[in-house]
Amino acid sequence: MVPRDPDSGMFAALRNRNYRLWASGQIVSLVGTWMQRIAQDWLVLTLSDGNALAVGIVMALQFGPTLFLSVWGGVLADRYDKRRILIFTQWASALCALVMGLLDVGGIVEMWHVFVIAFALGCVSAVDAPVRQSFTIEMVGKENLSNAIALNSMTFNTARIIGPAIAGVLINVIGTGWVFLLNVATFAGVLIALYLMNTKELTPSEPAPRAKGQVRDGFRYVWGRKDLRVIMLTVFMVSTFGLNFPISLAVMARTTFDRGADAYGLLSTTLAVGTLAGAVYAARRKDPPRLRTFLFAATAFGAFEIAVGLMPTYPLVALMLIPAGALTLTFSTSAMNILQMSVPSEMRGRVMGIYMLSFLGGTPLGSPVLGWVADTVDPRAPLIVGGAISLLAGAFAGVYLLRSERLKLRLKMPEGGGRLPVFDVRPAVVCDAAEQAVEANRVP
Repeated sequence: MVPRDPDSGMFAALRNRNYRLWASGQIVSLVGTWMQRIAQDWLVLTLSDGNALAVGIVMALQFGPTLFLSVWGGVLADRYDKRRILIFTQWASALCALVMGLLDVGGIVEMWHVFVIAFALGCVSAVDAPVRQSFTIEMVGKENLSNAIALNSMTFNTARIIGPAIAGVLINVIGTGWVFLLNVATFAGVLIALYLMNTKELTPSEPAPRAKGQVRDGFRYVWGRKDLRVIMLTVFMVSTFGLNFPISLAVMARTTFDRGADAYGLLSTTLAVGTLAGAVYAARRKDPPRLRTFLFAATAFGAFEIAVGLMPTYPLVALMLIPAGALTLTFSTSAMNILQMSVPSEMRGRVMGIYMLSFLGGTPLGSPVLGWVADTVDPRAPLIVGGAISLLAGAFAGVYLLRSERLKLRLKMPEGGGRLPVFDVRPAVVCDAAEQAVEANRVP
């Protein structure tokens, strides 16, 4: 077993060979995934003559399966070998990309093809996501989990910078179909990594036995803890209405600013620059994120998303996407850290399945509505509406917890002077730091 040192710096998790394989394979695969996302959005806009509602429907179909499969994916993660499940989901995702690419290159692709394949890919992704999230701790252990989650985000957002930029250029040169086919090749990265892993160095949790009501038990556990309940509800509101950038940015690039796929790719890349900056900051943190970090990020993200929607020019929109992206990353990584570090190992897969349900399950509701708002009112409107809802959700969650007996607000004076005092939200039992939550809830 590779020795684990939680204090070994920004890249602590990379000391583990299995995690190095995973991270290197992910960067290759995720570049292709982001290329496909841009190509899919642009293909839908081309087939529908610029209809934002069509983009929203495709997003709803792709993320809709999360509503009924993500928690079952969590059950599978708790019962079976996560690595083997991930190998299956990667092959299935590659097959979806292959079929889409062949239809597009052959010139026979129609909108209903996109709908069907998006739904199939959504089913695979709904199972993959909770397994993927709960697999991280098996590679690096609890000591380096926070660092590994941050590095996962760095990998994801590095690909998010590279992929859309490449896709924007390639779509103009060779068309969307070949971008789908290039994505098929990139799945080799993560598949090779999974096959090469040393299974003896993994630390799998004890498989949960088969039993009736395991999904219900997961929901009961989350609802019974005030901190988890607030996190899940806040994540649902922000992700359903606030994280609508694929709809807004694609239509703004095409309609508001009268530009092409490369301009849409550049906006997506700019957003990713912000999220990468947030990931770098998270990786450098020595302490796990606290609940107050999560609440601040939700509220501040809403404010900056409103600002993005109010920017009058393309360069200003791109500029404001940077802080919005950083706050998006802070929001999501804080939630994942608190959840994974503060729940029993035998419940981790189901809790992460419920998290993915909260994070993606509202997309089938929000995407068509926001797409209709973009078509009917203005392409900027979803950003303003989503930002306002996110801001209110974060603020309401904070007020709700402050009013409970388990949270206290105190004014903290910085040492040495020279800076303004800050408010410190200190929960007595609720997750303030991950270790406190583990102890308070007697998690092994």
